[in-house]
Amino acid sequence: MGYGSYSAADWTKLKQSRNLSSDRNVNEIFTRKSCNPKFDPKYIGTRECFDSEDHPNSTPIVVGLDVTASMGYLAVKVASEALNDLITKLYSTNVVEDPALMCAAYGDYSDKSPLQVTQFESDIRIAEQLLDIYFENGGRGQVVPSCLWEFLLKHTNIDAINKRGQKGFVFTIGDGAPIREDHYHETVRRVIGDKLVFENVRSTLGRLEEKFHVFHIMLGRRDENPDILTGHKIRIDREYVDILPDVILGTIRLIKGEDINKITMDVDEILRPAVVNALGQLSIFPEQGPITL
Repeated sequence: MGYGSYSAADWTKLKQSRNLSSDRNVNEIFTRKSCNPKFDPKYIGTRECFDSEDHPNSTPIVVGLDVTASMGYLAVKVASEALNDLITKLYSTNVVEDPALMCAAYGDYSDKSPLQVTQFESDIRIAEQLLDIYFENGGRGQVVPSCLWEFLLKHTNIDAINKRGQKGFVFTIGDGAPIREDHYHETVRRVIGDKLVFENVRSTLGRLEEKFHVFHIMLGRRDENPDILTGHKIRIDREYVDILPDVILGTIRLIKGEDINKITMDVDEILRPAVVNALGQLSIFPEQGPITL
């Protein structure tokens, strides 16, 4: 994890230099033709999220994107708008101390680069690294966010967890495509290089939950994972993709013990019903009484 803080001026400069806008297509924004080796988990020993003088109480937050062919619109939205909105709101609300974000891209098990992971950062490098992701546009119907779970479980060194016993946050975002469970050992060995013995997708997720709060945001009505992600799923209609930053931030605030009415009152009035609906799906939280719209 580096030093420095995220600023509006740095974002404006990056957005102008890369001509970022939601009306550009995915290949205009993500221009790489192959995976950057520094993001390839096969060549990464450990990703670190350490405290520093600038950030003495670092909080790890991971945002993983499905980069299969059907999800190009999501990557464009996140790169041009949503990531900046999320970071800005994290800093302005002080919901967590010293947020440090990692971006990840996961695809289909048969892709050339099924997983890419950036560094944990707290400044404009969060967005710069995201823009250096290779958008493969592959996919045959079975995605592998589970490889991201395996990577976070065994290839991260995080002060918040190790020093303070505080969990980080993981949000994967996709379209409800099935998460590949069969041939898990073979997939992990090819993608990351880990040799598993007794683990399976479910045990990996269970162990990761000891270190992170884990959620999967599904855009659209597709849901082919009714079991493994029970209690972790948040469904959003595609037309409400703009609420992603508010849903991620709202989930973190709920975990921190804030009242859902206070959280949703901070959301734009037009988007509020969709945010309320999304957060209301989180069965891990106790009843908080009626929600005011």
